[in-house]
Amino acid sequence: MLIAIVDFDVAAADRAAALAQLDAERAEVSAMPGNISFRVYAGRDSDTALTILHEWQDAASFAGYQASDSFARSGAVLRPLMTGAPVSRRFHADLFETVA
Repeated sequence: MLIAIVDFDVAAADRAAALAQLDAERAEVSAMPGNISFRVYAGRDSDTALTILHEWQDAASFAGYQASDSFARSGAVLRPLMTGAPVSRRFHADLFETVA
C-alpha cells in the first residue's frame, strides 16, 4: 500500500475555493483503479492549512493518478492559490489490521 500525505497552505480567503476544487475531484479520484481512500482535511487551528491524505494499493496506481486529468485540473487551480511549496510525504505500508 502507498500512503501519500500532502500539506499546503493557501490564503484564508482562498481556502473555500481550494476545498471546492478538491471536493469536485473526489468522486473521480476515488473511482480510479487502486484508490483506497482520498480524504481532504482543513486545519482546525489554522485558516490556511490543508491536508490531502491518499491511500493507494500500490505505487503504480498512485502514478496513474499523478498522470490523470483530475490531478492536472487540481494542480491548475491549487498551485496558484498556494502560499508556499506543498510538502508531500509518501509511505509504503503493510496493513496490519482493520478493526470495525
